Amino acid sequence: MTNLDIFNPISEELAMVEEQLFQSIDTELEILDKAATHLIKAGGKRLRPAFVLLTAKLFSDSIQHAIPLAVALELVHMASLVHDDVIDNSELRRGQPTVKSKWGNRVSLYTGNYVLAKSLCQVAGYQRSDILEVLANASMGICEGEIKQMQSCYNIHQGLKDYLRRIERKTALLIAVSCQLGAMISDSTDAEVMALKRYGYYLGMAFQVTDDILDFVASEEILGKPVGSDIRQGVITLPAIYALKYGTHREELGQMLSSPESCCNRAEEIIDLITETDGIDYAYYVSNIFAEKAIKQLEKLPDLSGKDSLLDIAGFISGREY
Repeated sequence: MTNLDIFNPISEELAMVEEQLFQSIDTELEILDKAATHLIKAGGKRLRPAFVLLTAKLFSDSIQHAIPLAVALELVHMASLVHDDVIDNSELRRGQPTVKSKWGNRVSLYTGNYVLAKSLCQVAGYQRSDILEVLANASMGICEGEIKQMQSCYNIHQGLKDYLRRIERKTALLIAVSCQLGAMISDSTDAEVMALKRYGYYLGMAFQVTDDILDFVASEEILGKPVGSDIRQGVITLPAIYALKYGTHREELGQMLSSPESCCNRAEEIIDLITETDGIDYAYYVSNIFAEKAIKQLEKLPDLSGKDSLLDIAGFISGREY
């Protein structure tokens, strides 16, 4: 199964989202237009808008009302990626040059801010302060998560709890909000909204753990960026945390992971030391636990049409290879 298969029930609406993403960037300033649309053209999984649409579809066959919100969630995500690439000095994203590599840091920062502001324009049409509050709180959480990640670089003493707190802000929050808001704008109960929010949270955790695994085991062609990018930036993810605690060469590994120079120049050696442990298998185990927790939340919902799609996504994300 591919991400295209699991999104079949909302394929028409996702096509509308794609079109409106481009329409939302309506500046006459040429450099801003090119920079802002660059990442849209590079494509992506469109998970966040898909979750808005799929959760809205649980409660109504017609989900036209959810499209502006779906666009807004992808714009928030895009803005964070543009800013991340400046912070991480990344040259590639989704196999394409980043906005940062093509136009520099200053244009990138303003582009990210512009795209974020455009997301607010999309949400404003609902005239609901509760939606704005949820989105604002999630955006603040994402910023906190990125700062925590920055502070934790090269820190070999962090544990599982530190890692999980970091990724919940980095990734799980926005996916949880996508599911939550899709239900909030639909004819759902408070209990259903909460179950879908928690489903999105657990799924987001599974997604990020799997993403961190792929940084070790996938190819650059599949990732769309160099393998071992996290290691080179000093970001210590779950496979590394496991190897630092249980690996045969944990002392040597600790010395290398705590050194920015070693992380940059000896990344392949570090990856080999980590992958020879059970760290990858352990991370898959943790990812599957979160996917199972997501499925448990769906059991709290009545047998709504479209529920099977959310179940399929939980299986797809924990087992994905890209």
